[in-house]
Amino acid sequence: MDVAQGLAQVRGRIAAACSRAGRDPASVRLVAVSKTKPVEMLREAFAAGQAIFGENYAQELKEKVEAVPGAQWHFIGALQTNKAKMVVGRAALIHTCDRLALAQELSKRAKAAGLVQSVLLEVNVGREPQKAGAMPDQVARLLDQVKALPALSCEGLMCIPPAEGDPRPHFRALRELAQALGLSQLSMGMSADYEVAIEEGATLVRVGTAIFGERAP
Repeated sequence: MDVAQGLAQVRGRIAAACSRAGRDPASVRLVAVSKTKPVEMLREAFAAGQAIFGENYAQELKEKVEAVPGAQWHFIGALQTNKAKMVVGRAALIHTCDRLALAQELSKRAKAAGLVQSVLLEVNVGREPQKAGAMPDQVARLLDQVKALPALSCEGLMCIPPAEGDPRPHFRALRELAQALGLSQLSMGMSADYEVAIEEGATLVRVGTAIFGERAP
């Protein structure tokens, strides 16, 4: 898989989706999902102009931040409270803040480091019991709790819709929830559905396979 070619194709599709939705392509940021990918592929992407990378595992994030200086890093995986210290300060944005205990630990670590950590609240749009994320009717309360913490800044919402069925209604629901809460950033859409997500208002799309190819088993 040629990384630069994959990136070019994804960027073209982002631009086309923005055109269909009457949006400026600059309003959508591409997060290249680089979990399990070798550093050499990340360097290829960075050389081809990709600025933002998304990691799912705290230890892998720590290692790759040091290996690809100059890139911006987002944390997009499930985050255990005891791994918060490895992510705060390394990730410019944490997409998966989904509970008060995690938010409190992130704020504690950020305050100790003398910084404000940006986060998104993960929402379980499909109300799936096996998935992380706050239930939609709990998000307003969680947002109020996060706003009360001294070293967190909530920028918006994130979701992973159910694997089966049309993702569009879920993306639309997340956009409407964010609008109701006065939040501007929407992290939604992956390789299979990022164009639909953009049409529904995504400002961050998380794309890995379409750039780097299938993950090794």
